[in-house]
Amino acid sequence: MDAPNSLPEPKTLQEAITYFADPDRAFQFAKGLRWPDGNVVCPRCGVAKNSFIKTRRLWFCYACKKQFTVKVKTIMEDSPIGLDKWMTAFWLLANAKNGISSHELGRALGVTQTTAWFMLQRIREVMKGRKFGNTTKIGGSGSEVEADETFVGGKVRNMHKARRQRFVKEEGFAGAATGKTVVHGMLDRNLRQVRAQVVPNVKRETLQNILLKNIKYGTKVYTDDAVAYTRDMNWRFVHDFVNKTESYVKGRVHVNGMENFWSLLKRALRGTYVAVEPFHLSRYVDEQVFRYNNRKDEEGRKITDAERFATVMSDVLGHRLTYSDLTGKSDSPHHAPTGTGTAQVKEPL
Repeated sequence: MDAPNSLPEPKTLQEAITYFADPDRAFQFAKGLRWPDGNVVCPRCGVAKNSFIKTRRLWFCYACKKQFTVKVKTIMEDSPIGLDKWMTAFWLLANAKNGISSHELGRALGVTQTTAWFMLQRIREVMKGRKFGNTTKIGGSGSEVEADETFVGGKVRNMHKARRQRFVKEEGFAGAATGKTVVHGMLDRNLRQVRAQVVPNVKRETLQNILLKNIKYGTKVYTDDAVAYTRDMNWRFVHDFVNKTESYVKGRVHVNGMENFWSLLKRALRGTYVAVEPFHLSRYVDEQVFRYNNRKDEEGRKITDAERFATVMSDVLGHRLTYSDLTGKSDSPHHAPTGTGTAQVKEPL
């Protein structure tokens, strides 16, 4: 798409801020992403018969008699925040290796911390749509997959006495995993792609069901020596494990790739976000999975910041996340839904 005002499309953060600072340029950029052929179609009724109101940067549809903007049926719908700030936020979260806090984003964009937090959560909702292989299984004959889990949460010795006693009363003990949330992950070494999700526990049935749903028959699966993996694995996979108390690597058998991902995830959680509630943790996992899976392409070429930005922006359609859905506060004011999220139809933008 040709950039208006003779400015090239941004390749760096500085260029992105300058480029999108012009509302008209940001609007034209978003319009070009959503309707590449220039044929503007009403997102509600699908009819391309409309008129453009230039002073307000919106269209009036002659078929359904409603107005619509470039934000309608995107994750930005019903947001009063301008496209310039939205696109800068997309750029920052997609490319910041350790993430960006809502306080920092709020100061950078000139919005409140609450607004910045809501924006970040909506962008993470888009990143969730880019999760690797939502409908396909990984691995296959000759492929190698690492599977591992980690515990996210504060240390028992740092808990308030009342909270620590509550866990002891409920669980009968206060071990290293007390009060922590379990995250399970799988790494396809051939594709250099990760899947990760929050799981309720580390029972054998729970973890092996995840492997069965996500990994193809005959795949070489490497794990540690956790009890959940050492039984009933070989009937479906070529399974081997490493005992970390003796060695972290046994030839090709190790889970160091997943350990690398866990270190990136926890570095962001501890250093940037500091305190993440368990019911929001899955969104932060999705964010880290997106960045990890978009480091290099299939040929091993490094993906640029501009390409990562374009990737996440291409999925803003078909997602809907209201503040009440996010926080559970049903009395939060918001407009009636327009159908976004009900049908995940792949479109431009």
